[in-house]
Amino acid sequence: MPAKTPSGTSPREAAPPARRRGVPWLLTAGLVAALVVLVPVAAHTGAYPVPVGDVIASVQHRLGLGGTELDRVAESVLWNVRFPRIVLALLVGASLGCAGALMQGVFGNPLAEPGVIGVSSGAAVGAVGAIALGLNFAGNWTVSLLAFVAGLVTVLLVYVMSRSGGRTEVVTLILTGIAVNAFAGALIGLFLFFADTAAVNQITFWQLGSLSQATWPKVLAVLPCAVLGLGVAPLYARRLDLLALGERPARHLGVDVERLRIVLVLVIALLTAAAVSVSGIIGFVGLVVPHLLRMAAGPGHRFLLPGSALLGALVLLAADLAARTVASPAELPLGVLTALLGSPFFFWLLRRTRRRHGGWA
Repeated sequence: MPAKTPSGTSPREAAPPARRRGVPWLLTAGLVAALVVLVPVAAHTGAYPVPVGDVIASVQHRLGLGGTELDRVAESVLWNVRFPRIVLALLVGASLGCAGALMQGVFGNPLAEPGVIGVSSGAAVGAVGAIALGLNFAGNWTVSLLAFVAGLVTVLLVYVMSRSGGRTEVVTLILTGIAVNAFAGALIGLFLFFADTAAVNQITFWQLGSLSQATWPKVLAVLPCAVLGLGVAPLYARRLDLLALGERPARHLGVDVERLRIVLVLVIALLTAAAVSVSGIIGFVGLVVPHLLRMAAGPGHRFLLPGSALLGALVLLAADLAARTVASPAELPLGVLTALLGSPFFFWLLRRTRRRHGGWA
């Protein structure tokens, strides 16, 4: 029986078969085409519909490529409401998808997701604390700023607490993350207990996840973190492929495993904290997206990392479109919708993994 890698695949399975070599290119082209189609559809759809042709004409006009300017109401709806929300959905989805692929590569486990290391719960503590205590030192940015800072601080705390003898073991990192997540949940409960009714309603809405408050300043706040994280991640694709062989083989092949973990955990924290700070908690994107691509194109990270960013952007844009149209004129919380769709997939994934491995024992 062939030996297994830490991610649960044999070396033979880890090597991409010949028939799969063209799949990444086809998937990339398909994802880009789907985004090109979905963006104008999302811009068109809403309480004030704007024809797709007018959407394209307005974009061309703004870019100086011809086209025509629309009436004042249509221009305002597109550029002050719809486009900030679309761009924010793309950035948040790409960040969560790429962070999930990095997380699964670092931990060697396809069931890992960014929340394991405490970044989501830490960000939630920062946001909930700001709302419950009525903090407003940074104006409308206070909640997002504290969520971002708290998410990063939580990850650093988890990493420091799990480090021993100059090394950090994956199991210790996961268990420390679970403990910190539980503590963060207790803090959130305390804030909810002492908060007034208005603050409780605001906290509940934030925790459910939504892009309804999207603005261009929020887009600009996420953009540097997303560009930095998404730009750095592919540089470590080859080392993640080597790490999938196991820590010892990776070290023999020249990978500084400890340094790799430090850098990638910081990248994961940066991407996830930036996304969560403006959107609230949106689950399952970082878990489902990388695994779908891994099933379709294999475990190679040269495609998996950018592919997860593309599919994450597509999934979140489609989910946000559904969230604001399915129950129109009401709007479903985005985090609730992704959980409703992601939970059954996760359950199926657990059963499939257990069946392929012949049980967990």
